[in-house]
This record gives sequence, C-alpha cells and structure tokens, in this order.
Amino acid sequence: MPNIFAFAVLALWPVVSVILFHRLPVGRAVIASLLVAYLFLPPPPTGFDFPLLPPLTKETIPSLVVALACLVMYRDRLSLWPESRAGRVLVVLFVLSPMATVLTNPEPVFWGRIGLPGLRLREGLGIMVNQSLLLVPFLVARNLLRRADDHRDLLAALFIGGLVYSLPMLVEIRLSPQLNIWIYGFFQHNFDQMIRFGGFRPIVFLYHGIWVAFFAMTAVVAGVALARGLPSRRGLAATGAVYLLAVLVLSKSLAGILYALVLAPLVLFLGRRWQLHLAVALACVALAYPVMKGAGVVPTEAILAQAARIDDDRANSLRFRFQQEDILLDRAYEKPLFGWGSWGRNHILDENTGAILTVTDGRWIILIGVLGWVGFLAEFGLLTLPIFLIWRKAMQGDAAALSPWIAPLTLLLSVNVIDLIPNATITPLTWLLAGAVLGYAEAHVAVRKPRFATPLRTIL
Repeated sequence: MPNIFAFAVLALWPVVSVILFHRLPVGRAVIASLLVAYLFLPPPPTGFDFPLLPPLTKETIPSLVVALACLVMYRDRLSLWPESRAGRVLVVLFVLSPMATVLTNPEPVFWGRIGLPGLRLREGLGIMVNQSLLLVPFLVARNLLRRADDHRDLLAALFIGGLVYSLPMLVEIRLSPQLNIWIYGFFQHNFDQMIRFGGFRPIVFLYHGIWVAFFAMTAVVAGVALARGLPSRRGLAATGAVYLLAVLVLSKSLAGILYALVLAPLVLFLGRRWQLHLAVALACVALAYPVMKGAGVVPTEAILAQAARIDDDRANSLRFRFQQEDILLDRAYEKPLFGWGSWGRNHILDENTGAILTVTDGRWIILIGVLGWVGFLAEFGLLTLPIFLIWRKAMQGDAAALSPWIAPLTLLLSVNVIDLIPNATITPLTWLLAGAVLGYAEAHVAVRKPRFATPLRTIL
C-alpha cells in the first residue's frame, strides 16, 4: 500500500501547479504541470476516492488543476468546442456515451455462482466526470499550444524530461526497480515482468516498464526533431538523442527500441509531407485493426512467425495476446454498441473463485469491451482526427509552409495511437499531443503550392 508521503505528494500537487502557472508562460505551465506530474507523482493505487467522483490520481488531479487554472487566468483564450463538426460530435460521444452504457447494463451478470452487479446512474456520472478530466489536456492544448513556438517548447520539454528521467532509469537498470518502493512504499506492478534478457527494465514511477520505454522513445524522437530544426543546438540535441537511445536499449523493451530506430531516421531525413503521409497510414491501421481482427483477416500467423525470428518469448507473449483478444471480442459482441461497463463485466470470470481469467492489454479491446464500439470510435476518433486534419491542410497547400515541429509531433501522436493496439499506453501526454496538433490544424491557413514544379529540395 502507498505510504503517507505518497498521499501527501499527491495532495500537494495543486500547490505546485499554481506556482508553475504564476511563474511560467501559460503554454510552458501547462506542459510542465502535466509532464512532471505524469513522470514523478505516485502511480495508482495512490489516489483519493470520494463519493460520486472518479478516483483522483496522478492523471486526474493535474488535469483538474490545469482546467481550473486556465479557466481562472485565461478564460478569454479558451474555446470548448473543436471547429469541425466531426470533432464536436466525437467530444459529445466521448463524454456522454458512458451514460448509455449504464442504461443498457442494469442487470447483474453471472458465471456459475459468481455474479457482478448491474450498473447504476452513479457509475455513469462517475465515468462521465472521469472522461471529462481525461479530455482536459486535449482541450487545453488545442487552445493554448497551437503555435509553432509552443510545439518547439513541447518537444524540448519531452527531450529534457527524458534526459532527467534517464537518471532514475539507469539506477533501476543497475539495481532493479526499487525507487517507487523506496519513496512511495509500494511496487506498482508484477516484479517478474520487470526482468528481461537477463537484466532489469526500469519502471520508476510509471505503470509498467513499457510506459517508461515508450516515454524514452518519445524523448529520443523529440531530440532528433530538435537537432534537425535548431541548427544552433544541433550538436547538443543530437548527443542527447544518442544517449537516450542507449538508455532505451538498456531498458530492454523491444517495441520502444523498434519505434525509435524507425522514427528517428524518418524525422531526421524525410520531409514534412512524407512524415504526415506515414502518420496518416498509421492512424488508418489503428482504426482498421479492430474491424480486421473481428473479421479474422489479421495475418496473425505471419506476424507470429516474424516475432519468433526475433525472440521466442516475445512471440509466445504475442500469441497469448492474440488469443485473449479473440476471447474478449466474443464477449464484447454480446454488448457491441455501448459495451459492458465497469466492475470487470467485460471479462470472463472463474465460476468458482471469481478470479478474472482474461487479460486486456490493448487499449482498443478495453474500450470495446467496456464502452462498446461507440466508446472506441469516440476515443480513437479524437486521437486520429488531428492527424487527418493536418494531413489534409498539408495536401491542400505547400507543406514547406508548415511549422518544422508539426510533422514530428504528428508522427509521435500516430505512433502512440498505433501502440494502443498491443498496449494501453494512453496518458495525459497523448491527449496533449493530440490537442496541440488539432489546434495548429485549425489555426493554420494553407499556403497554396506554386503552379510550377517544386524543386526536390523543398519536398525532402
């Protein structure tokens, strides 16, 4: 269980956020408040659970404080609704569809003598409040992180945050994951999963080693983007990116390493248009995967064969995930539109002990099981809408007129979305990236291409 210090740090975070908003420009205050909280506050189960409210944790408390600070200090710069009709519909569905889930799940469900209760209106209200808090970074970034300078600051914050976080990561790589125990009094996951390839992978204060590696990958790509976009800081940024890549390799998370090895050269050498093409392709794959999985057209055996060429353990882990997805999809099809709701009703339970027999790894299968296809489309729609909008702006005009930072940010967002297929790595930083890209897409006026052929150097 978390110690008193863990709860004290969580309770005092609003004070830190207020200080940041008083001392920093609003964009940097938003970034710092959410990023530092995500990296260093104690993870669940640390939180405050009040009646009729979702648990107040390291994700919801910073979002709540940011929302209140922006409403008090920058109300005239805030607009709740996205400009596009699709964006407005998705926001409404994201916030309100949980009530439909509750209304379609009033009955208890049973496995033998084991039963789970039906849902009540209070559960619907709690989930709606939680959905609203999850959306705060998205809506705030859309309003306050829409300029090119804000995007540079966001990439710089991710890069510097990665450099700082690399120090506790190296400690845990060497000594084993212990920092959360030493400081906050508990271990937040299964320790066995932190052992890989004969060593340790760090977890620090996040939810799993996968989350740490994904953040390190993000920092690597941010460093590469800064090295390309800031000639005066190129050497420093490039050195930092190479160092972070080495730390990422030591973290022993295969997916994070592969993402970095693919994205870093693309961000360094490809033009903005091609980076956006790739981002759209990844977004399309993420949206199509659940449909393809349900239709049985995902080439699972070919994927497993390729994974086995890299590592048998990873191939077996991936096979287990595919099997669990099939079981959970069959369960979800019993409540396809709005899902089964909370209390673990989307799982399969042991008829004698009540133990949960299924495992939900990917965010997509969690959403379809809990909130149905409507919930899945609302969340993935909001995350991918900025990608499609900025791509359309680039195709309508001259991609060279875009901010030098928007393509790397969009590519990072698309990789985070594609990672929601095998994992559930959605964080406040994901929503922050999505909101920043959407804000720029809405504010950017496409500059038309010249009528004559564009030189190759302006495309690449």
